[in-house]
Amino acid sequence: MEPASTPEQLVAWLVKLLDVKDSGEDHFAGRRRRGGVGRVFGGQVIAQALAAAERTVDPARLAHSLHCYFLRGGSEDHEIDFAVARDFDGGSFSNRRVVASQQGRPILSLTASFQKLETGLSHRDAAMPEVPGPDDLEPEIEVRRRFAAQANPEQRHFFLQPRPIELRAAEGRHWASSEPSAPRARSWFRAVAPLPDDPRIHRAVLAYASDMTLLGTAALPHGLSWARGELSSASLDHAIWFHDDFRADEWLLYATDSPWTDRGRGFNRGQIFSADGRLVATVAQEGMIRRAKGSAERK
Repeated sequence: MEPASTPEQLVAWLVKLLDVKDSGEDHFAGRRRRGGVGRVFGGQVIAQALAAAERTVDPARLAHSLHCYFLRGGSEDHEIDFAVARDFDGGSFSNRRVVASQQGRPILSLTASFQKLETGLSHRDAAMPEVPGPDDLEPEIEVRRRFAAQANPEQRHFFLQPRPIELRAAEGRHWASSEPSAPRARSWFRAVAPLPDDPRIHRAVLAYASDMTLLGTAALPHGLSWARGELSSASLDHAIWFHDDFRADEWLLYATDSPWTDRGRGFNRGQIFSADGRLVATVAQEGMIRRAKGSAERK
């Protein structure tokens, strides 16, 4: 991802990337990813838009949900401007709208809701899937190394870049899988080094990581992968509900499923659990997903 050699450097740059710079009059600038080429990663835009919205809200009010639409692909060649509209500040809740633009063209719109922390009715009816723990699983970098050994030089560089988020597939199914399987995936993830204690940073990192592995769940029944050039895909919308406290530098389980795919779109859901079994966030996303032109039909 970045030209840094240690986990601490990778995470320090991720924290800096997901923060935004105040440009005045409720506009904020999102940094470019160092070494980035091509299209901006959607999770980065989501996290930066959330950070911009949070800058305009009382820190005592915590983000509990966000809903966004991807309008067009962003470019790694330019910073991103985030314009925030302060739509509502009530007794308990606040609402913000954010439009992310590059060179005057909107690339994402986001609405986020914030709430003053309170107690109330409580129940939890989401059981954490029973999967092997992260210490018993192969690090994703090993999967990437095997894939890179067979890739062309450009792909090899991409797959071998160090990353600030570590992923471990809990069921052996991941982005490189070629055998058709049920549209469900389980992956552990965390930042590769400790993060600051600020909960806003942990929410930003979770928002960033929530765009990983999710859309690919829709491709699992078809045994296709973007990594082999078999798919053309792009996120269309994305929603996150933050339920409970968590740390993104401790292992989190991302349990995803895709109940429907058709008409060139795939719908995907995700539940994120802390290692002690608490449901800390829920994610939903629909994306454009098509067989790439020229890719062979699987029998």
